[in-house]
Amino acid sequence: MGSEVIILPSFLAAIFAIAYLHFSTRNKERLALIEKGADASIFMKGKMHAAPVWKVIILNLSLLLIGIGIGIFIASILHFNLGVDQEVAYPGTIFLMSGLGLFTGFNMTKKLDK
Repeated sequence: MGSEVIILPSFLAAIFAIAYLHFSTRNKERLALIEKGADASIFMKGKMHAAPVWKVIILNLSLLLIGIGIGIFIASILHFNLGVDQEVAYPGTIFLMSGLGLFTGFNMTKKLDK
């Protein structure tokens, strides 16, 4: 009972600490560039021709869900037709096919950026 009281605040504190370090470090780097007289536009070079974030998220999410669906279908074929144990067939093929879907989404995202 008492572990829930400790886990949730420590999880939230870890997320806050990571976000704080990210933004404070980025701010310090940019202030150092301004003090040296350098242009801070070097941080925006890669973002000009990138694909919109929503397209990348939708593409990867759709391929992940397709991979999970195909994994369940293949697992049912393995279980009922080939006699593979249900405890092995379903998690194995779901993880395999969702990983292949995410890998395909990664490759399609690289092509989308070009």
